[in-house]
Amino acid sequence: MQHALVTGAGGFIGGHLVKHLEAQGATVRGVDVKPLEEWYQVSDSAESFVADVSTQAGAEQSVQGVDTVFNLAADMGGMGFIENNKALCMLSVLTSTHTLVEAHKAGVQRYFYSSSACVYAAEHQTSPEVVPLKEEDAYPAMPEDGYGWEKLFSERMCRHFEEDYGFVARVARFHNIYGPEGTYDGGREKAPAAISRKVAQAKLSGDHTIEIWGDGEQTRSFTYIDDCLDGILRITASDITEPLNLGSDQLVTINQLVDIVEDIAGVKLERRYKLDAPQGVRGRNSDNTRIQKLLGWAPSITLEDGLEKTYHWVYDQLSA
Repeated sequence: MQHALVTGAGGFIGGHLVKHLEAQGATVRGVDVKPLEEWYQVSDSAESFVADVSTQAGAEQSVQGVDTVFNLAADMGGMGFIENNKALCMLSVLTSTHTLVEAHKAGVQRYFYSSSACVYAAEHQTSPEVVPLKEEDAYPAMPEDGYGWEKLFSERMCRHFEEDYGFVARVARFHNIYGPEGTYDGGREKAPAAISRKVAQAKLSGDHTIEIWGDGEQTRSFTYIDDCLDGILRITASDITEPLNLGSDQLVTINQLVDIVEDIAGVKLERRYKLDAPQGVRGRNSDNTRIQKLLGWAPSITLEDGLEKTYHWVYDQLSA
């Protein structure tokens, strides 16, 4: 890998990936549909420009002269956004389609697609004491409505491009990636950033209350961004043709997540539960057996350490 393209470079994971690839010695082009001033990170040394890769013209322009494509572009957010914007989430299939077609036409050597744990059927995620999800649990298919269907369909496109055209495509199923330099308000943020924001606001304002969506007993695992970046590069460079889970297997309730952030902030808050808010599945965790066996990857950063970095970054943004 010498010349890489990152789509969605103005987003949370994409911005981190651009800098990580440059640190590995790659020349990087980053594109995003958002104006540059709205990108979370813009590398001074990368080639960065605005392009809409959900169009054929934007995708064709973006893939020229690169040997590796990392497709992270998608219209998505946290559970509140996903549950209320199913059509927008489904339209990301245009991004997957055009980047695959144009990358193949341009002779790109490797293509990475960022899928999601939302491809897994809800029937496997009905209890907080959820059995960790294995890759084969995606079938028979009944993924998260909207966002999950688009991700699963795009996974299949990657598979068939490899089978029919010999095009090298690799897929990772992300499990709740979090960290600094990302969305922490506005409706698209995920739980670690949202809770970090709420705790920081409570500390700054002196109003020691916090709203929690649901009863707080729903469970998730959360993956720090540095572990995600390491996993992306390992999967992209591998010969593994099937999708792989890329996530932490450290399962916590949302109430426990709040406990951790409270301890970091040095506050104790009164909890107010919004039971009619979007909650998603009751429990979700990653089974990392396959990626550990095949690629030797496992998370290296604990939830406590990752949340400490995330909380302090969010706190600094709010206090500034």
